[in-house]
Amino acid sequence: MTRRPIPREIRFWSNKRGATAVEFALIATPLIALVLASLQTAVIFFFDQALQTATQKTARTLMTGSVQTANLTQTQFQTALCANLPSQFQCSKVMVDVESAVSFPAISTAPLVLTYNGSNNVTNTWNFNPGVAGSIVIMRVMYDWPVVGGPFAIGLSNQPNGSHLMVATVVFKNEPYQ
Repeated sequence: MTRRPIPREIRFWSNKRGATAVEFALIATPLIALVLASLQTAVIFFFDQALQTATQKTARTLMTGSVQTANLTQTQFQTALCANLPSQFQCSKVMVDVESAVSFPAISTAPLVLTYNGSNNVTNTWNFNPGVAGSIVIMRVMYDWPVVGGPFAIGLSNQPNGSHLMVATVVFKNEPYQ
């Protein structure tokens, strides 16, 4: 008695070799996307904290009156702030807004809104009023962090140009300096 050959279609569908490779291929794309999104989130949190730390350190120079007695301009103050930031920040993209008032209720804590031109560059003009001894000061430092990952970075970009706006804010009362 001779055996009849099994048709090719049946042999293909019943073959289990390579099933693991196919299953991995189905799972690999979402897994890689999840890992990339997690890494991008970690990078944003890390550099957001670095921005906050540099802002606090630089705000101390305002609070003690060093900036006011040296008559630093907004550009000079921004350069001093950039010296406290990690090298991954581009100083030209750092935005500093310093406002002062006579009392805490008089200080404006309204969120700042960025406006962009056709080239996705910020067009806002920021204030630089460090106040005098005893003034209440709010210092806000902003940075448009580029988000890498395209569709895998859903929810990380919060600006129309696809970047993530980091904002560090410090509110304090200037010390009685001479």
